[in-house]
Amino acid sequence: MPQSLCKLGAHLIFSTKGRQPFLDEQISPRVYDYMAKILLNIGCKSVTLGGHVDHIHILCNLSKSEAPMKLIEIVKKESSKFVKTLGPEFQDFYWQTGYAIFGVSDSHFDSVRLYIHRQHEHHRKESFQEELRRLLTNAGIEFDEAFLWD
Repeated sequence: MPQSLCKLGAHLIFSTKGRQPFLDEQISPRVYDYMAKILLNIGCKSVTLGGHVDHIHILCNLSKSEAPMKLIEIVKKESSKFVKTLGPEFQDFYWQTGYAIFGVSDSHFDSVRLYIHRQHEHHRKESFQEELRRLLTNAGIEFDEAFLWD
């Protein structure tokens, strides 16, 4: 085949280091916009971002030119630098080391997008830790609680 073709839907989740509530209503739209631009520049399509004060959800079709691990590294590194420019109160901003990634089929893309857009409503009932445990368990991903949080 003379060309590379790819359509891999993914739901990425990661939190701020120590789950610090840096992503308030003042800066989160700016952070989401910045991250969306990074993802689009890398070659991701259909990008949706959202989250809550201590974590972020990204839904996209992954780039065919970057491995998921490298893509996440770029997004975290560049967005972390950006957040630190938003004021002295963000000088200690970092993303957690790890991440979760789930495959998303075309038939589930809209429901995951809606789930991401409803994060603030959702987190009135469930913490980020409870949410992540539930998503990992539902996906059949084994994890060790001792290494899940940093």
